[in-house]
Amino acid sequence: MKDSNEQIKLNIQSFGFSEKEAIVYVAILELGKGTVRQISSKAGINRTTSYDILGSLCNKGLVTISGKEPKSEYVVEAPEAITAYLKRVAEQTAEHIKKSEAIIPELELIHAKQNRPRIRFYEGKEGLEHVYEDTLTSSEPIRAYATVDDMHKALPNYFPKYYKRRAEKNISIRAIVPETSTSRERREHDLEEKREIAFIPSDKYYFSPEINIYDNKVVIASWKEKLGIIIESSEIADAMKKIYELAWAEARRLDKNF
Repeated sequence: MKDSNEQIKLNIQSFGFSEKEAIVYVAILELGKGTVRQISSKAGINRTTSYDILGSLCNKGLVTISGKEPKSEYVVEAPEAITAYLKRVAEQTAEHIKKSEAIIPELELIHAKQNRPRIRFYEGKEGLEHVYEDTLTSSEPIRAYATVDDMHKALPNYFPKYYKRRAEKNISIRAIVPETSTSRERREHDLEEKREIAFIPSDKYYFSPEINIYDNKVVIASWKEKLGIIIESSEIADAMKKIYELAWAEARRLDKNF
């Protein structure tokens, strides 16, 4: 019976009830009714805390009060009261979602007026993966400065699947890439991976950090320092896109030598 009660308490907690609410509810369920002293003793919780929890259970409709202090008793409702309470919560949540959707345009206008850049930092391999996952939200072709060798060394098991997922989302990319044997092999997959590479001399222009520019974001992935940065700023992204187009034109010219 003890193990069964413990599982019941865990189930009740999974519905959004606190641990102490679950303990007190099961205690009064076993008693049927009782004073605060009786219920707190059964639950193993002090009386002051029990008053607060019983008040919460009353507000949820699971318990009612009979009589007046100091002789008042708490009476448990039928177990179906839990389902009734959860249905009320679901209806209220649905209504809140509906209302929130209605005011989103107004909130976005307020947010847009602030026009505050956001900078987020992520560390380690998981952080770099998180940064790259954000590129899959792009609504336009990605502009990139990328060194394939360092990318694949840093996240060897990540990129093959990433390339496929990006292509499936129909997100294309243009990349300025130092020419190496590894980047040449990757270029053979440009068509299927929706990518266009422009090679630049690796002896002169080899760089490790990768920069991706898309929408209102600039992403920097430092493969050697295992650091990822996402900068959200329309002004900065716009400037970086214009600088990229100048670099792309020169990269295309240099690419003709390979």
